[in-house]
Amino acid sequence: MTATRRQGGGRPSPARQRGVVVLAGEDQNDCEILASLIRAHRPDLAATAKLVRINDPVRLRRKTGPDLAAAMKALVGKARAKALQQRADLLGFVVHEDLDGYADARYDRIRATVGAELARQCPGMWTALALAAWETEGWLLLFPDAFPHVRPNWKVPDRLRDRDTGRVKDAKEELKRGLGLPVFRESDGPAVAREALKHGLIPSQRGTNRSYTDFVGNVEDWA
Repeated sequence: MTATRRQGGGRPSPARQRGVVVLAGEDQNDCEILASLIRAHRPDLAATAKLVRINDPVRLRRKTGPDLAAAMKALVGKARAKALQQRADLLGFVVHEDLDGYADARYDRIRATVGAELARQCPGMWTALALAAWETEGWLLLFPDAFPHVRPNWKVPDRLRDRDTGRVKDAKEELKRGLGLPVFRESDGPAVAREALKHGLIPSQRGTNRSYTDFVGNVEDWA
């Protein structure tokens, strides 16, 4: 198991009853995309945990030291409060943030720092860090055949297919320019992810993206 995957955190006791996995992201769209990806890679989770989200936007990638610890503590506190509201055990916590950059040495540094703090503050829980390079839309490009299921006229251009989507700068803008009409909107992302889940496209991704692989590694390490 790689160091990245070990940042997936602890393993709740199998004896626990059904609880919640809380998602925190930059916005609701990102959390809905994550939910579909998690369900695809962990279909067994439905019997164990409900996926819920907190509204607080994540802003961690530029923080270090005490600032990072304080920001993470606030998010984990909100996750615990959400579980109490749901009258359920908090089994896991998933944090998303767009990198706005490539999966390079900077990515490695941010992921190691934020992932370690996430695991430190969530002992005994499942954790996963979704640090998307460049952004979550880059992950959606791994499932190009899902787009026509959302809008029949949409076709991902060949130049965006079967490649390292973490090297596609501003994937959101590329989709707006390349899909055709109607113009892709950020709010369309969750529908693309749901269609990818529905049609079994997620396990057989087209292309690569190291940040996506790292996230999936965290999720697949959950007991």
